[in-house]
Amino acid sequence: MKAIILAAGMGTRLGHYTENLPKCMLPFNGRPLIEQQVENLRKAGITDITIVKGYMPEKINVPGTKTYISHNYATTNMVETLFCAEAEMDGGDDVLVCYADILYEPQILRKIIRSKVDVGVTVDEDYWDYWCARDANPESDMESLVVDHEGEILSLGDTKCSRNEAKLRYVGLIKFSKAGLASLQKVYHENREKYFDVEGPWLRSKSFKKAYMTCMIQAIINSGQKVKPIIVHRGWLEFDTVADLENYTRWQQEGTLHNFIDV
Repeated sequence: MKAIILAAGMGTRLGHYTENLPKCMLPFNGRPLIEQQVENLRKAGITDITIVKGYMPEKINVPGTKTYISHNYATTNMVETLFCAEAEMDGGDDVLVCYADILYEPQILRKIIRSKVDVGVTVDEDYWDYWCARDANPESDMESLVVDHEGEILSLGDTKCSRNEAKLRYVGLIKFSKAGLASLQKVYHENREKYFDVEGPWLRSKSFKKAYMTCMIQAIINSGQKVKPIIVHRGWLEFDTVADLENYTRWQQEGTLHNFIDV
């Protein structure tokens, strides 16, 4: 298995913390997030690691990794960032797509590696206490993730959903087998040809050019490809806002961070 880390974004919701630093280079627990992520990947046996940079690429330097640059990072989104590294999808290996603004325990990686799926979306079914601790109004930041009675993901990414539709939380780690990558590439290129220059909504994204990864996964589901949840129980953090970084730092100082993750 190889890994592609999506690290092109500007991280504007982190305010002054990312004025002069890419989000993935935020220091936490004494080291930049991306360095900790790469270390965990290597501990799990994943040594073929690609980083797709965009915002301030010169500040992301992780020895032993491959690099691609998303030159259009300011006008695109996650899906276009991923396809800057499409060459990495053609070698026959499984690929793990990783968001760069998360931190997770090695046991999550081990579970992903063991999973026998063509497209597997890592989800947390015990996230609600973490979400409540992270945000005084947790229902303002919910996304649907609905699994049917056969254990397949039916829909995801709807921010206007009920709590019943958000029993699982999307983590930001997606596994693709060789067959899964073929489905991903087919759906991407078919939609890109039709919609890349269209300035209007694509599924739940503002446009195809600015497509969220959850919308691409939904499009894969809509194409008939089975997408399975890889279920975990806590063991991860998302660094999305100023409050996130400051909360996690405070929890670590108070000795309560272990309730959610062992760093």
